[in-house]
Amino acid sequence: VSLTAWLPATQRPEILVVASIHGDEAETTVVLSDALRSIDPGDLINGAVLCANPDGILRGTRGNALGVDLNRNFPAANWSPEPVAYKSRRQGPRDIELSPGADQASEPETRALLSLLEETRPRAVVSLHAALAVIDDAGASQLGKNIAERTGLPLEADIGYPTPGSFGSWAGERDLCVVTYEFEAASLYDLKDRHAPVLADLLTGRLGFGD
Repeated sequence: VSLTAWLPATQRPEILVVASIHGDEAETTVVLSDALRSIDPGDLINGAVLCANPDGILRGTRGNALGVDLNRNFPAANWSPEPVAYKSRRQGPRDIELSPGADQASEPETRALLSLLEETRPRAVVSLHAALAVIDDAGASQLGKNIAERTGLPLEADIGYPTPGSFGSWAGERDLCVVTYEFEAASLYDLKDRHAPVLADLLTGRLGFGD
C-alpha cells in the first residue's frame, strides 16, 4: 500500500492534514479534496493525505479490508490486542468489534503513514474525523486553539474514552503535535461550506501555530 500525499514542492511541510483513517468517515476526504482544489498548487506549503484507509473508503467500512481499525494499530506503548468496539449509529450501542491488528503496525496502511511521517518530519498532524464536533488536542497546542477559535468547535484535551494504539497515542510518545479535528454531523454541502476554507488556510499556512 502506498499513500498519495500532496506536498509542497520546495519545502518541508510544517503541518500534515490526514483524512479518512476510518473508512466510514468519507466526508473528511470530500472536504479536504474540496479545500485542495480551491487553492493554487504553488500556494501549498503544508501537506495533505486525502485517504489514509483506501480499502475502507471503497467498502464504506471503518476498518481496512482485513477488518482492522487502523487508528488502533500504531506502535504505541498502550497498544492492546483486544478487539475495538464501536457503534455505527448515533444512538446505537458499541457492539461492533474490529481488530487492532495482529501486532503493532501490522497493517500496510499504518506502515505507509509512518514512513511518510519519517520522510516529511512535520511539526504537527491534523487528523480529520467525524462526527463528534470537537477539536481534540491533548497537548493544548496553539495550533489546536487556533483551529478551535476559527471553527467555533469546542477544544478538548480528551476524547472521553480510551484509545489504545491510536495515532494520537503514538505521536504523543514522540512529542509530535496531533490535533484531532472532528467535523459535526451535517450534510456534505454544509461541511464543505464550513470546513473547506479552514483546511485551505491550513494548507496554505494562513492558519497554523501563529508563531
